[in-house]
Amino acid sequence: MRIAFVTPEFDPLVRRTPLAEVAAALPKALAEAGSEVAVFLPYTAALQTDRVTDLMPLASVSAQDIDGRTHFRIHKGKVGNVQVYLFQHPQFFDGRNPYGGDEGPYEDNWRRYAVFARAVLESFETLSFEPDVIHCFDWATGILPLIHEIEFVAKRPDHAASKAGTYFQIHNIAMQGTFEREVLPRLGLPYRVFQSVGGLEVAGKVNFLKAGTEFATIIGTHSPGHAERIQQQDRGYGLEDAFRRRSKELVGIANGIDYSAWDPGTDPLLPRNFSIKDKTLNGKTKCKTTLQGLLKLESGARTPLMAMLGRFDADSGTEILAEILTTALERGVEAVLMGTGRPDIHDRLKTIQTTFFGRCRVLEGYQPAIAHQILGAADMLILPAHYNPGNALCAIGMRYGAVPIVYGGGGLEDYVVDLQKNARSGTGVHFPVYSGESLLEGIEAARKLYKNPAAWKQVTSRCMRQDFSWGATAEEYLKAYRRVTRRTKRTPAP
Repeated sequence: MRIAFVTPEFDPLVRRTPLAEVAAALPKALAEAGSEVAVFLPYTAALQTDRVTDLMPLASVSAQDIDGRTHFRIHKGKVGNVQVYLFQHPQFFDGRNPYGGDEGPYEDNWRRYAVFARAVLESFETLSFEPDVIHCFDWATGILPLIHEIEFVAKRPDHAASKAGTYFQIHNIAMQGTFEREVLPRLGLPYRVFQSVGGLEVAGKVNFLKAGTEFATIIGTHSPGHAERIQQQDRGYGLEDAFRRRSKELVGIANGIDYSAWDPGTDPLLPRNFSIKDKTLNGKTKCKTTLQGLLKLESGARTPLMAMLGRFDADSGTEILAEILTTALERGVEAVLMGTGRPDIHDRLKTIQTTFFGRCRVLEGYQPAIAHQILGAADMLILPAHYNPGNALCAIGMRYGAVPIVYGGGGLEDYVVDLQKNARSGTGVHFPVYSGESLLEGIEAARKLYKNPAAWKQVTSRCMRQDFSWGATAEEYLKAYRRVTRRTKRTPAP
């Protein structure tokens, strides 16, 4: 099967959000499974070309813009086993980042990504690449399925782009790409698409995420449970009606994890490696005592160490964690928190650190080497966000033997079996209400279980045995792509 991936980010070339990791890992896994894949990416200022092998200018392609046609220069290269095409444009992408600069999002993002979508679709014939499926990621590519439908399938049925179906993957539903309705004629789109039912209108504005949701052949999100939840009232960020109408085309597939990069058995950043084969998990104990010494925490194998990595803001749940952190520390846990975000939350956490010197450390920024050591040392991983657009950190933490504590309505409950409901197969703890009090109850439930070393070791072992590999995930995507090709009535290439 031939798949074209269209994305604003691609790790390790350009990373602004966790989307970059998914957009890179999935094509790699599919290529390893035998599919023919190519990634189409804007050539932005942030792009690290030294990570691309055999990079060379290849061709030019023109696309419709406001004042006529404009030209892109296409560069070709490879990242590992994946073919990448970089689309260069002096006005839209040269010297600019994927989404915005220091002052916020670029005002012409609607124009940049509409023209980019047209250029990608036009390029399939230029590059002699005839995909079975065009896989689009998030709002920046949400306009592509609409343009594909009304400008190619309807008007140019013999074009290589028209013969493909589209798969629109929603990674972060909160970021939707909304613009004033006045941009619609400048986008070159007919007014008939500006409607709430079957169109790209939400609250009187043009919404790129809605465009992808309405016009893609199949819509995907990051878990089966999440696909169900976003159809519920007030759970779909204003798009609930669209998701309900398209429920038969909506699928949920768990993201995979690159275990070659995250494996405690081989991780060179850990002071001692360990794996599920180590029945005593002495290696994890060594990681814990080493981190305690490094961060000047009180050493104690029987003191549970809980960790949180991510943003210090309300969306990540740090706000409710800060409400109850003092009480949790008083009850006999240690805490390590790493991240950046709101100054007021950061200052509040630093004050707690000062009060509980030796029991709490707050690390500003993201330090990759320390992040690996934190995961190797942590007994518990706190994931309190009210909405999780992916399971990566949770799955990685479980592989490193850190038992997750998650909000039961945020999306991770599909991956974490609640110990409070199923002690024999549980892999973590759910707190059911999004509040500090409920989070504290979840931490307390985990802390009490930790007092039983044998029971805790069983839970840790179950966590480490979970398989969230990209190989397993790729098989699920191939099933979804077959749904795309069936709906477009085309036999996929072998």
